[in-house]
Amino acid sequence: MNTIKNKQEADPKELAMFCRQVMDAGKAENIIQLHVSELSVLADYFILATANSLPHIKAVAARLKKETSKKYGSKPRIDGDAESMWVVLDFGNVVVHILSPEMREQYQLETLWGDAPSEKHIETLAEITAERTR
Repeated sequence: MNTIKNKQEADPKELAMFCRQVMDAGKAENIIQLHVSELSVLADYFILATANSLPHIKAVAARLKKETSKKYGSKPRIDGDAESMWVVLDFGNVVVHILSPEMREQYQLETLWGDAPSEKHIETLAEITAERTR
């Protein structure tokens, strides 16, 4: 099943990083990128993010759809809606979950994919190392 139409095929890691940047700019919180390619055939990366209200969920999802379309020509498959407090944008090899704090707590997707390396932890270590070398 092809869930994305690209002008050019995006590298999964590059697309995942771009999605994180767009969501961060949209004030999404607790963004975690899980590298799941060794654990799942569904995608290479899952990205989890928290948005704090129904309008915030809508805005983050709309911004992500718009910016990925502009940069990559991507047309993600979208499941859920802001009213359900959980929206999934499926770019094929990158799947983005935007959840309310309550949904994030209830479903704890981080624990479901707990064996997957988390890019957030790698970034934190890189930031600490960079800070020490200054």
